[in-house]
Amino acid sequence: MLTIAGNGMGEYDFSNIELDFCKFDRIVCDKNFKDSGNNVLKLSYKEAKEYILSHHEDENILYVVTGSPLFFSAGALIAKQLPKEKVKIINNTSSKDYLLEKLMISENDVGFFSLHGRNRVDLNEFFRKKYTLVLCDEKSLDRLKETLKYLKKDDYSVRIGYKLGYTDEVIKEIDLTSKEFNLKEPYVLLFEKRFEVNVLSEDSEFETERGMITKKLKRAITLQSLDLMPNEILWDVGSGSGSCAIEAYKRYRVKTYLFEKNPTRIEFIKQNLTNHKVIDTQLFEGNAEEFFESMDESPDKIFVGGGGSEVIKKLPYLHDRLKSTGMMLISAITLKNLSLMIEVLNSANLEYEVSSYSITTYKGKLDLIEPQRMLFNILVLK
Repeated sequence: MLTIAGNGMGEYDFSNIELDFCKFDRIVCDKNFKDSGNNVLKLSYKEAKEYILSHHEDENILYVVTGSPLFFSAGALIAKQLPKEKVKIINNTSSKDYLLEKLMISENDVGFFSLHGRNRVDLNEFFRKKYTLVLCDEKSLDRLKETLKYLKKDDYSVRIGYKLGYTDEVIKEIDLTSKEFNLKEPYVLLFEKRFEVNVLSEDSEFETERGMITKKLKRAITLQSLDLMPNEILWDVGSGSGSCAIEAYKRYRVKTYLFEKNPTRIEFIKQNLTNHKVIDTQLFEGNAEEFFESMDESPDKIFVGGGGSEVIKKLPYLHDRLKSTGMMLISAITLKNLSLMIEVLNSANLEYEVSSYSITTYKGKLDLIEPQRMLFNILVLK
């Protein structure tokens, strides 16, 4: 039988757990706990998991985890691997509950995710609600500073909950550049969002070079064709004004990488990223094809909206870089580029589908006709 109990807030010990420890054959906990005894095993998560799965039928085991076993806890992960009748969970105060109670903030107003031992920011949670709570480790502050680099300082505030439950706990507003705290100690960050943005963008909301932009209806077609999901990685090659990548983030909460070589457009992209409050994005300045091979993480989706003939030659490589279930959408507005794209794809024996879109809009009482350039989209699946 396995009992999983949280120790709540404060020191790494058993003082907040109201159980008769003598009833257990073995007590398993993290190596950081201060308590010791003949029946206490201090193990890493991997070691604890192996021991519990091997001995839960023969021994009555108490597994003590930090905080709450139901809030980003190793205990919950182990519990899922055992029959429900073989596990009992005893909850305790989590860092989330503790901090929100102190600050008198409703849980309904808070999203949360963990960066403890992780490097990926959960875009489906960050800034969805008024507040976002982030569980952190010593690397998280720098990671979050990079994530929010295109936001203005008054777009958000951040409070730290440092050593919660300890006698020297700190709860106060900080700057992400702060060097005040020993980040090896337990802490969480609570972000307050101080802005609102529209999910769908008008063309007039983007800074552009001579009005060169993927128009609103074409953006909708393009992004819908990519079948984007939250937290996927999107490469936007030949970003122009950045409108497609920016709307992909706003509508679908994807992590965007933008590639653009034109210096004027690069400055417009930076301004648009700030204006539209885009987080966890990277802009690569220069010839896109020179960056591809140095990218550590492969994309889920790729949109090629520009970049010139050298990028077109790289289409087979881009296809190879896609994750196993990925897709690439290539746009062309000239027959010359369309022909070159098809020639390159055929030479690489890649399967593809071509669609064309002719869009006309009307202004006033249908008396001003504004036809847009025909758009050719080539969809390539991995």
